[in-house]
Amino acid sequence: MRITQLPTRAGRAALATALVIAVVGLAMVPATAQSKQTSTATEIGVTAKEIHVATMADVENPFAPALFQGARYGAQGAADYINSKAGGGGINGRKLVVDFIDSKLNANDARNGVITACDNDFAMVGTAVLFLTSAQDLTGCIDKQGAKSGLPDMPSFTAGVVESCAPTVFGVNPPQVHCDTATQTPQEYTSSKQGGPYFVKKFGKNKLHGLMVFGNDTKDAARGSRALLDSFLSSGIKSDQYVGVSAAAPQSAYTAFVNKMKADNSNVVNIIGGDPALLRSEMQLQGVNLDKVVYQCGCYAASDKYTSNAALDGVYIWGYTLPFEEASTNPMMQNFLKYVPKDKRDAFAVYAWGAVLAFAQAAKATMAKQGVNGLTRANFLHDGVTTLTKFDAGGMMGATNIIDKIPTDCSMLLQLKNQKYVRVFPSKKGTFDCKPSNLATIKADYVGG
Repeated sequence: MRITQLPTRAGRAALATALVIAVVGLAMVPATAQSKQTSTATEIGVTAKEIHVATMADVENPFAPALFQGARYGAQGAADYINSKAGGGGINGRKLVVDFIDSKLNANDARNGVITACDNDFAMVGTAVLFLTSAQDLTGCIDKQGAKSGLPDMPSFTAGVVESCAPTVFGVNPPQVHCDTATQTPQEYTSSKQGGPYFVKKFGKNKLHGLMVFGNDTKDAARGSRALLDSFLSSGIKSDQYVGVSAAAPQSAYTAFVNKMKADNSNVVNIIGGDPALLRSEMQLQGVNLDKVVYQCGCYAASDKYTSNAALDGVYIWGYTLPFEEASTNPMMQNFLKYVPKDKRDAFAVYAWGAVLAFAQAAKATMAKQGVNGLTRANFLHDGVTTLTKFDAGGMMGATNIIDKIPTDCSMLLQLKNQKYVRVFPSKKGTFDCKPSNLATIKADYVGG
């Protein structure tokens, strides 16, 4: 069955930047033990020689062309690496095959994509979809034995509670909301404080106050960015303004905010959603002394999109994945740069790469316990993903408890200086600052308003 009609969504053109939000060592079966078994087809998508997974992403569409194409290339690059000699020659002798499904920023195509993956693939991996409005096709997916085992989904990110909290979904970017509170008022959220602790230590507690900007193109965008902002504020920073902005808003939309910044003598900005370059340019236009404002934004890109913008010089960039410039410190990042085309490298490519590595690790763990022919969806969900309690993609990402859906407590700060990304904290390249106090758990009603 294919779905032909679902409600359309408005405002999709603004989503290209609005949703950059908030992304175990295995007991391996000895080779001699594995070699005594002849691989067979064990599950939908699993043959004697191959494991098929689906990467579904919003790519071709008239609203934001090539929106999440990075996820497609990150997943394919990771599979190519895993299948290489350096990557182990596949997953316990089987080649990993990525089947790409374009959801086209469309709810109909997204649902049909899940149905297609259920029919043909072992799992969905590296998913990057905004409008997956129901988890029914994930949880109700029938396996080879005719049982309703569900379709494993290991996404790059999840845009909404529906996918995030589904029982077969385990992403490298766990949901901020505590799923058991998602239908309550208020809800509970756990999010990173980002650069907040560093700024408070450097400039003083209760000394920083200013403008907090969240993306408001969708309810999910607003919910995710507001959770991050409130976690940032919990570090000991005060909000003078707390406003929502569309990613499609022109520079003039920021004029009133900057006027109030000047009136309040605001000295900090955290913009999650909206356009960080336009806000910074408006501050510059109105004569704000940029050197006296701590400015945090999502201003990292493999291209010169941000480094070439003089107005962004001096801004801080928080993250929990290593920058490409530090590849010399991390062999896995070197592999990423080798297998992912230069013009396709972005955050979504990194997350999809990590998702495929996590899938491979969980698949190996499943076979370590159940044997080379024990790779079924049910076994994978029971014996595989349960091992992902401290996944870091070979050090490319901050360690994350995927199985319990807990965001990483690791973070790092860069700063744009003279058109280059410069590491700020921790000072050693290739490292993260990891401690529980980097996370904040808060209660708020972002769902209701």
